[in-house]
Amino acid sequence: MEYLEKNMSQVENGQLKLTNIYKSFGSVRALNDVSIFTEPGKIHCLLGDNGAGKSTLVNIISGVLTADSGEYLVNGKKVNFSTPKQALNAGISTVYQNLAIIPMLSIYRNFYLGNEPIKNNYFKFMDKDLAISTTKQELTKFGVTVNDVKRPAGTLSGGQRQCLAIARALYFGAKVLILDEPTSALGVKESANVLNQLVLLKEQGINIVLVSHIIDHAYDVGDLFYILKMGELAGSYDKNDVSSKLLRSILSK
Repeated sequence: MEYLEKNMSQVENGQLKLTNIYKSFGSVRALNDVSIFTEPGKIHCLLGDNGAGKSTLVNIISGVLTADSGEYLVNGKKVNFSTPKQALNAGISTVYQNLAIIPMLSIYRNFYLGNEPIKNNYFKFMDKDLAISTTKQELTKFGVTVNDVKRPAGTLSGGQRQCLAIARALYFGAKVLILDEPTSALGVKESANVLNQLVLLKEQGINIVLVSHIIDHAYDVGDLFYILKMGELAGSYDKNDVSSKLLRSILSK
């Protein structure tokens, strides 16, 4: 599986480093002195129960929230994203559980949502032929064959929608891909397909951050595991130094 060469040249680096991150909502401390490091060609798993701070950390990385204090570096340069658009411009794309897919809109329109190719600069017509052919081509790279991409995206299976959202992010130049519970609503076969695609993307040098509460799925593909508890980093573990059983034990304490 490969994405277009025009984007391959953009995916040269996607290193993230967050140090001593704090975030509060009123009197509630959501993140307390959290530090993580992610780099290209690896799958980094954020593990933790509901309320552990995973979503808050992801939202800071993706520009939805701003940390109260701490340092955030992208490729060694300090950043302070105040909008998701700024993170997207830096090559950081997040695929949330709701996937940002509009079920009633066609598959190809969803693929180009907000980035429609223009056929005529004067009248601003969308180049539908280009959009349709490109959508088919990119989905095929993820093992998704759709003969009619003009049909509603709601007709796709859950796994196919995940692939659509991931393919869209990579096509538009994502260097860092953050996935929020990508297999939580999928069956065994579709979960395996999505996880296999993540491994292939890792091999192509994408920096992947996987948020999951399914330990077995995370352990199957992960290289490094960050465990969050009550807004604090309870530990970071290399796959060579930890088993899935130990991860489960740490999370259950």
